[in-house]
Amino acid sequence: QVQLVESGGGLVQPGGSLRLSCAASGSIFSILGMGWYRQAPGKQRELVATISNGGTTYSADSVKGRFAISRDNAKNTVYLQMNSLKPEDTAVYYCNAISKAAVGVREAWGMGTQVTVSS
Repeated sequence: QVQLVESGGGLVQPGGSLRLSCAASGSIFSILGMGWYRQAPGKQRELVATISNGGTTYSADSVKGRFAISRDNAKNTVYLQMNSLKPEDTAVYYCNAISKAAVGVREAWGMGTQVTVSS
């Protein structure tokens, strides 16, 4: 099993920056890839960015050029650097990990961290 703990959320003014962290523990050797999702009030959870074991990254169009996902393998941590934040980026941000299971794959989620963009 993989456990995920997010940190780094908070209140920031429009145009500001935040860096979210996601620390993985447990069966980290089985992780195939990790990502960040977000869910705003009254909306469905949406994919923000992903990073594979090989380092390939993906960012949703809504955050491309403003957000960047990266990882530190030595710390088993994935980051989401968020720049030029907008009020519409306000959401709970969740860390996700896809890992190998005995059959197929397994998904793990963190508890989420609140990001509020407001003046």
